[in-house]
Amino acid sequence: MCVCFGRCPVFCVAVSSALSCPVVGFSGSRSVVPAVLGSVLSGLPVGAVVLVGCARGVDGAVRASVPGCRVFRVSGSGRSAFAARSVRFVRALAAEGGVLFSFPGRACPAGLVPSADSRSCFCGLGSGSWASLALALGLGVPCCVWLPAGLSVPADWGLISVGSGWWVSLPF
Repeated sequence: MCVCFGRCPVFCVAVSSALSCPVVGFSGSRSVVPAVLGSVLSGLPVGAVVLVGCARGVDGAVRASVPGCRVFRVSGSGRSAFAARSVRFVRALAAEGGVLFSFPGRACPAGLVPSADSRSCFCGLGSGSWASLALALGLGVPCCVWLPAGLSVPADWGLISVGSGWWVSLPF
């Protein structure tokens, strides 16, 4: 299924390839749900396994739109419990050969870099969305990232802009 949303061919190929993956994870802002999320969700193939967290915002919108999605819940309290939930989510996505769609709502915290070491990613810099993305990239999970106007990914993260706020890791 092509999900071009009226965009350029590179965008179409990248997002369509990501959506053809049988396991798709979603992560993002707790406060802002971008309109583009609905278009992505409508492009999911029937039978796709969807992984998502238990937060409000992007997670909540995915849970409301995808009955039967696999929800990763926080066990315990405090920031470390949220980080542990996110690490379980990303590791499950990597183990199942999935792709991550990430919708951070703000700029990447300074000093955060992709790593396969969860402690390096979840090191108290204050953004679970970016930390999850850093871990996913570090573990080799293909990623599609949408950012609001005015934001971009750090240059050394290896993501490629495909237009309209979208960035992707390669290969797909």
